[in-house]
Amino acid sequence: MNAINTIRHIFHESTMIALVIPGDYRDDGIKFFTPQEFSQQVGYMNRPAGYIVQPHIHNEIHREVRLTQEVLIIRSGRVEIDLYTSDKDYLESVQLVGGDIILLAAGGHGLNFLEESEIIEVKQGPHAGEEDKTRFAGQKRVGDGV
Repeated sequence: MNAINTIRHIFHESTMIALVIPGDYRDDGIKFFTPQEFSQQVGYMNRPAGYIVQPHIHNEIHREVRLTQEVLIIRSGRVEIDLYTSDKDYLESVQLVGGDIILLAAGGHGLNFLEESEIIEVKQGPHAGEEDKTRFAGQKRVGDGV
């Protein structure tokens, strides 16, 4: 099976800012969409009935996380996510609907809830509160959409 509704990688220069996985993405086997050095790994698995993943535990391994990367799973609704470079310059906006997933890998982002929406957020811990982020007045370029 060839991938249906392919994955979208959004870059600024050579830095991956975001990775968008459409809710109706399908492929065979197992695929990881993130570079091995990312502190947050995002993958996809499609296996037939009866396939077995051998029971296992994850070993304690010291890892250093220098940048919080987060995954948003849109359960329902419609959300527009504004993407910014690390210099806080507007890059582009993406609209996501129920079933879509986005990895916010670098740069900045803001969310605009276009409909009542449910989102599951996954990121590294422990949560550092306000020390974890720098807020800024995001602004789209003049003439850009909503």
